[in-house]
Amino acid sequence: MNLLYSLDLLGTAAFAASGALAAIRRDMDIFGVMVLGLVTATGGGTLRDLLLGDTPPFIFKDETYLYLSLAVSLLVFLFHRNLGRFAHPLTFFDAVGLGTFVVIGTGKALDFHFGFIGSVMAGVMTATAGGMIRDMLSNRVPMVLQKEVYASACLAGGSLLTLLHHIGVPRTWSLLASAFTVIVLRLLAVRYNWSLPRARYGQAHH
Repeated sequence: MNLLYSLDLLGTAAFAASGALAAIRRDMDIFGVMVLGLVTATGGGTLRDLLLGDTPPFIFKDETYLYLSLAVSLLVFLFHRNLGRFAHPLTFFDAVGLGTFVVIGTGKALDFHFGFIGSVMAGVMTATAGGMIRDMLSNRVPMVLQKEVYASACLAGGSLLTLLHHIGVPRTWSLLASAFTVIVLRLLAVRYNWSLPRARYGQAHH
């Protein structure tokens, strides 16, 4: 089992946990918890594969992702009252998942000979689309469309990987550097409450 695959599974578990927790906070039943956990963890990669024409999507080629997402969702449903102490580890694993998903999605698009913007978009989609589906199903404005440094960290990582690929940096180093960039940016944003600028509509004349 290589490092990238291990990190991918870790990120999948973290994303599944975040989806399951969102469902519990919305008072959904066990089916809703399992569905939200699954789509959060695998929705982005599934959409990416469908757009790339790589079918069946990755979750049907390696069902480990499906079993892991459902198992984590079930555990969160059963033990959600004890998860308060894991807030910080979940944030860390979520950042690891974000970085890993970005480089896997961007790298896959590069393998399919996508251009610069297409490759970066594939990476951002892999990392964020599952969370967007989660937020929409739980009736929230998607987090990636709000002020948090989340999708912008993915853009930075995907752009770096695409750039390093085109100048001929070895693949392993490119993947690690890009994933590390996303993880660090995300963790620093959480730690220091960084956010993107917002327009203050309706406050200009106050």
